[in-house]
Amino acid sequence: MAVRGVFFMSIGFYVGNQLTKDGSTLLGGFGHEPSSHWIDIVPGQHHPEGATTQVGVTEEANIPGRLTDIPQASYTNKFISSSYSEFEGFPPPLTNGGLNEYGVGGRDIWSNSRPELVEMTSEPQQGPNYSDLARIAMERARTAREAVEIIGGLINTYGYSTYGGNSHLFADKQEGWVVIEYAGGQGLWAAERLGPDEVRVSYPGYIHNFPVDFENNDNYMGSDNIVSFAREQGWWNPETDHPDYLNLQDVYGEPFEGEGVSMQENHFVSVRVPPEREAEVMGLTPVSLEDMLALVRDPRWSNDRAGYGQVAHIRSHVPDRLQTLWLAVTGAVTTPYVPIPIETDPYAVPPEFVQHRYLTKYADSTYLNADYAPQEATRYAVREFKRLLYFTSEHPVQFLNYITGAMECFEQGEVVERAELEGKYFWLLQNHQNEEARTLISQNVHQRLLESLSLGMQLTDIVDSETRRLYGIRMPKGTSDPGETTPPWSQEMIEETDDELVTCYDPRLDIYPRPFGVFNHYAGC
Repeated sequence: MAVRGVFFMSIGFYVGNQLTKDGSTLLGGFGHEPSSHWIDIVPGQHHPEGATTQVGVTEEANIPGRLTDIPQASYTNKFISSSYSEFEGFPPPLTNGGLNEYGVGGRDIWSNSRPELVEMTSEPQQGPNYSDLARIAMERARTAREAVEIIGGLINTYGYSTYGGNSHLFADKQEGWVVIEYAGGQGLWAAERLGPDEVRVSYPGYIHNFPVDFENNDNYMGSDNIVSFAREQGWWNPETDHPDYLNLQDVYGEPFEGEGVSMQENHFVSVRVPPEREAEVMGLTPVSLEDMLALVRDPRWSNDRAGYGQVAHIRSHVPDRLQTLWLAVTGAVTTPYVPIPIETDPYAVPPEFVQHRYLTKYADSTYLNADYAPQEATRYAVREFKRLLYFTSEHPVQFLNYITGAMECFEQGEVVERAELEGKYFWLLQNHQNEEARTLISQNVHQRLLESLSLGMQLTDIVDSETRRLYGIRMPKGTSDPGETTPPWSQEMIEETDDELVTCYDPRLDIYPRPFGVFNHYAGC
């Protein structure tokens, strides 16, 4: 079975609460998807008996499948998510997780299964896909452990629709979990607990040593066949390999893509070695919220492929309704974060930050539904920040430090105002002004999102003007195929190799990872 080009991307960072500056759990990262992105605050909802939810993939997926309906829970949690419209042909809208009303954070990260497993995957496949698993975990889980149990139960019961292997990172106030979902149609999955004194970077998601007797170990979970199937295939032999555990990365996965690749050869691939990234994060301990914001923004991986930026700041000393997702609506390298607490009203998100037709699946083949005309008439935040990315990527040495400094000055103001804002919120609650408290939080989110957009547009105008003054606008060369008459600027705008990746990374700029705010002086603050 031939599988069309799978994009090996997305990144996740977990730092346990014993390694953070304020005792919080931090979960950060993003997905790489070639589509539109927008902010969704999905309200908690009650569902009637017999309600169902659709899961799976269609025949358009890279490994074709069919959609099925499974029972819906009687109640689904409120959660904050970055939604998007396209990945490997899966049906939109899609999500990689986010943060829910119980303070459970979720991240979805690719984890490529060994080729033999991908070849085993039957067509049509059926069962929840990676996005379904992330969404349902956010809708139903009250803890990170429960999120894994939910995912495992779904795969055990309904199967799993894959694009070649995947993983999830979940975290709550106390701990984290990584769960790997393998291709092959065998229902293979495994999970490992991440304690409060641990760091994990999924790039890709992985599990190394997994005990054979995992059923008797509270730190591990897995499908009933996770050990026996490896032995049946001859991929693990207790007589010649270690008898007490399997290295799941060796048995069911593929070597880390970045091993042996130099930064000079391909910076984007070379950093895809999770243990090396984990050593970098450990070097930052105790890790602050700001450190994690800077990590997710790092231009080694935040680029045109980065759909958004998220950092879940999960604190033990605040009620769950104030657990906060710091969210950049598209790649954080040129997009400011805005803190969005769970308490925020779904309608607080300005129309500029919800779905628009730029880069949205099927938008180029249909006319606009009149019901969406006012929404579509607003500026699209993703498009505005993409403009800033495209200008900055042309001359990053000239502009990136200034852009980063200006954004982090803005974000430092947001960090400073948290204590006062939450103090006012608690005062209103103590005085039984619950609706006023919710309005306070929602208005703050609405205002800060619009301010972030205004900042992005101002920065774009500055970089646009300076680019024209100093360099002019470079026009594409296009193809030189014999007989081609179409002007270069009217040819397809398709990236085909890493060499054509739009990125702001330049080795002359800095040594990464870097401290948050180190470039603020470039912006005069």
